[in-house]
Amino acid sequence: VISDKPGNCPICGMKLTPIKSTSMQRSDGTSPDKPNGKKKILYWRAPMDPTYISDKPGKSPMGMDLVPVYEGDEGGRTGSILIDPVTVQNMGIKTTTVQRKDMKKTIRAVGTVTYDEEKLYTVNSKISGWIEKLYVNFTGQAVKKGEPLLDIYSPDLVSAQEEYLLAIKNKNMLNESAFDDIKTGAQSLLVSTRKRLENWDIPARAIDQLEQRSTITKTMTLIAPANGVVIHKNAVEGVRVNEGANLYQIGDLSTVWVDVSVYDYELPWVNVGQEAEMELSYLPGKKFYGTVSYIYPYLNRKARDIKVRVELHNPQLELKPDMYVNITLYADVTKNALVIPGEAVIRSGKRNLVFVPRDEGKFEPREISLGAEGESGDVIVTSGLLEGEPIVTSGQFLLDSESNAQEAIRKMLEAKQVQMGNGDMEKGRQGEGEKRNMETMTNQSDMNSSEHNKMDMSGSQLMQMDNQDMKKQPQSATHNHQHDIASMLGASATERDHGSTALYTCPMHLEFTSDDPNVRCPECGMKLKKKSDIAPGTALYTCSMHPDFVTDDPTARCPICEMKLVKKD
Repeated sequence: VISDKPGNCPICGMKLTPIKSTSMQRSDGTSPDKPNGKKKILYWRAPMDPTYISDKPGKSPMGMDLVPVYEGDEGGRTGSILIDPVTVQNMGIKTTTVQRKDMKKTIRAVGTVTYDEEKLYTVNSKISGWIEKLYVNFTGQAVKKGEPLLDIYSPDLVSAQEEYLLAIKNKNMLNESAFDDIKTGAQSLLVSTRKRLENWDIPARAIDQLEQRSTITKTMTLIAPANGVVIHKNAVEGVRVNEGANLYQIGDLSTVWVDVSVYDYELPWVNVGQEAEMELSYLPGKKFYGTVSYIYPYLNRKARDIKVRVELHNPQLELKPDMYVNITLYADVTKNALVIPGEAVIRSGKRNLVFVPRDEGKFEPREISLGAEGESGDVIVTSGLLEGEPIVTSGQFLLDSESNAQEAIRKMLEAKQVQMGNGDMEKGRQGEGEKRNMETMTNQSDMNSSEHNKMDMSGSQLMQMDNQDMKKQPQSATHNHQHDIASMLGASATERDHGSTALYTCPMHLEFTSDDPNVRCPECGMKLKKKSDIAPGTALYTCSMHPDFVTDDPTARCPICEMKLVKKD
C-alpha cells in the first residue's frame, strides 16, 4: 500500500510511514550524489562483466574499454541504499578493508596405511609337481631376497635336468670336431636346455651346481624374489600344485602408502609433491613426514571425497597396513592474494554479494567472484573489489533485506506512476469526448429548437395522446412504448413495470435493486433490504481488518477473524 499523502492503512488501520528520499543534503548544501555539482568517479567497470573492476581506466579481458562508475550510480540494477546513521548504529554495522596478503591453508584429514603396490611380489609355480619341503611356514614371516621358500619335485624338472647334462656331454665330445656346424649345433643345444630351466625360475646358482655335480636331483628349490613380509601363503607340504598356482605373496614394508580422504572443495589446495605430516594415536608425540605422490582421478560418490596418496618411509616397520592415521597437509602459499573475511559474503547460490559503505549512510551492493577459501575463514577475491576498499562484515543481511525492500518499493512506485500517467491520459481523452458530446448536443438543441417552438402541447397532453394510442396497440407494443415514455420523464423502469411491488437494495450499493429479497448484492454479498427502510444516516458496522464485510447489526462479529465490528462512516 503506497500513498502520496499521510493517513492510515486501509487493510490493518496502522499509520503509514514516510519513505525517505534517496538523496541527502550535506551541511554545506551539496548532495552526496553530486558533490560540488559534479559526480565523482569511484572506479572503472567492464561493460560486459560487472565483477571486473579497476581503479584506473583501461581494457577489460574481452578487449573492451572500461566504463567509469560515478558516485550514486554504483549500485547497478539494485541501486545503492540509504539508511539513517542512527539506524546504522542500531543495526551493529561493522566494516573492514580489503587486503593483500599471503594465503595459507592447512588441511586436516584421516587416512589408512596400505602396502606399496610397487613393492608387492608373487611367487608361483611354472611347473606341475609336489611340494616336498617348506622353509617359510606362516603368513607374516619376514624373508630376505635369495632365501629358500620351498622344495618342489616334478617329473618334468627331472627330465629337463637330464637333457641339460646330456647337452653338456655332447658339447664336450664335439668340441674337437673339424666341422663348425656340428660344434655350433652342440653349443645351441646346451644354451636352449639351460634356458628352459631358467624359464622355470630355477636359480642360476642351482643350475651351476647341477653342472658341477653332473648328477640330477629329485627336487629343486624356489627362492624369495625380494625382501619383505609374507602377506599370503598357499603352499602346503605334500600338496600337488599345478602350473601357475600362486604359492606366496611378499610385500616390502620399507615404504608404505597412506590413502587420505580429502573433500572436493579442498582439492584446489592439494598438489603432488606437497609436504604431509602424520601422527598415530598409539604413538603420541611422534610425527612422520611424507609427500603427496598421486591424486586419484575419480571421486567417491557416496562420501563426496577424493583419495590422495601419501608416500612415507618405514624403516622401523612402525607403520602397519590398515592403520588409521591423522594427516595434516600444508598447502602451498598463494602470494599477494586479494583477501576478505568469509563472513562478509552473502552467498545466494547464483551470485556472491558484499556491501561497500559510502558517505552519509549509503551502502553499495557489489557482486564479486570468489576463489579458494583459506584458513581462519578468509577467502580470495578474484574480481569485483579493489585493494583498500571498505566492506561490511556484520549486519550485511539486514542491509540485504533493506535493499530488497527498497527495490520492491521503487518498482511499485514506478508502476503507480505509470498507472497515474495512463489515468491522466484517459481523463484527457474523456474530457475531449465530453467536450465533443456537449458540442453535438448543443447543435442538436439548436436544430430542434424550431420544432419545439412549433409544438404548444405539454408533457401531460403528450401522455394522454400516447395512452389513447396504446389502447389500440398490442400489449407488447404498449409495454415498450410505456417504457420509452417513462425513460423520457426520468422514471424508474422497474417501478413502472412492477407497479406497487416492493423493491430491495443493498445498503452499500444503492444502484443495485431487485424485487427478490433472497438475492444478495453481487458486489459485497450483503443481504438486501427494503428500499423504503433505508433512510439517510442509517448506522452500518464493518470489520477493521476485513472492510468488505458490512452489516447494520452492532452485535455481530466478523465471520473471518471474529473481531468486534466498528461503526462505518
